[in-house]
Amino acid sequence: MKRRDFLKIGIVGAASAAAGLTGLRGASGAEGAGPVYRILGRTGLKVTVVSFGAMLTPEHEVMEAAFDLGINYVDTARRYMNGRNEEIVGRALKGRRDKVFVATKTQPGSISRKDIITDVETSLSKLKTDRIDVIQLHNLTGKDKTRIMEPETRAALLELRKEGKVRFFGVTTHTDQAEVLDALLADPERLFDTALVGYNFKSAPAVKEAIARAAKAGVGITAMKTQAGGYKTEALGKMSPHQAALKWALMDQNVTHAIPGMKDMSMLQEDMSVMGMRFTARDARVLDRYAEAVKGVYCHLCAICEPTCPKKVAISIINRSLLYAESYGALDLARSTYAEIGTASSASACGACEVCVAQCAHGLDIGLKMKRAKSLFA
Repeated sequence: MKRRDFLKIGIVGAASAAAGLTGLRGASGAEGAGPVYRILGRTGLKVTVVSFGAMLTPEHEVMEAAFDLGINYVDTARRYMNGRNEEIVGRALKGRRDKVFVATKTQPGSISRKDIITDVETSLSKLKTDRIDVIQLHNLTGKDKTRIMEPETRAALLELRKEGKVRFFGVTTHTDQAEVLDALLADPERLFDTALVGYNFKSAPAVKEAIARAAKAGVGITAMKTQAGGYKTEALGKMSPHQAALKWALMDQNVTHAIPGMKDMSMLQEDMSVMGMRFTARDARVLDRYAEAVKGVYCHLCAICEPTCPKKVAISIINRSLLYAESYGALDLARSTYAEIGTASSASACGACEVCVAQCAHGLDIGLKMKRAKSLFA
């Protein structure tokens, strides 16, 4: 569905965001009465519980429609879409900047003052804005959570905030989420305000518990990867698990909001309609069926397997790269994510083993996944 189609049926042209959302729900048969907000931890930002993940959005009109309907938070990064994603977000923000909070990220390898400041200055230019509401250190894991305490990084962030170029600080984490969240709380100065966390109905209880601890301490929690891969499966027929998965994440009151990726108007319609909807027994059944259908391909990104690999292969990052390629259809993002891994930790290292001995706690055939990655990325 194109934005002009929204306009034709009188959704985007509604007099207010609430009215627009009501119209959208009416078109989709969904329940609810308007945008739903929660406060993003100690930042005090009042954000819509369904916010916009822009990572794979190729057309700025999709974001424009979302913002006109009341979604007031967008998450991007310069590395998405080979650097074009921030530019697309910038076009969507034109004339709407004061109505939308903007979150972006530093480059994963940036630590020094020079690199952090360069990242932010470049993002400001691409986004065509004078400030970033939440600047996030990208892709922290248990192995490099020390970036939280890196003196040059922290000094650069404080300098940028003093200049008014950024407002709040955050981190993002797909793997070892509980470790990363606890590291934020162990910081005596509590420098970081938010955490963007991979969290869904397949997450371990330890992640849910860590989110609760962080939220109690005032850290604003943004959920990502809420769709548990978002794989297309014939097992559910025409039934989509996406709304059920999103509702599951938002059911946790320690989660401020979620940023499902929305490529087009249909995804916007499906995700936005969730605001105010209840998680039901039927949703639970849908998620059970989806989980069963994807159990042979979905990686929890927990990295529990990695100590069992004698070659120290970065299995969780490789599997995340496969997820981007095979489910999201984002081969460029998959390759750039894979490129972050050194050769010694890539799937190429698997060539030295006749049989894969790495053990997945959830039954995935790791050897098969590494062969697949090698064929796609090596």
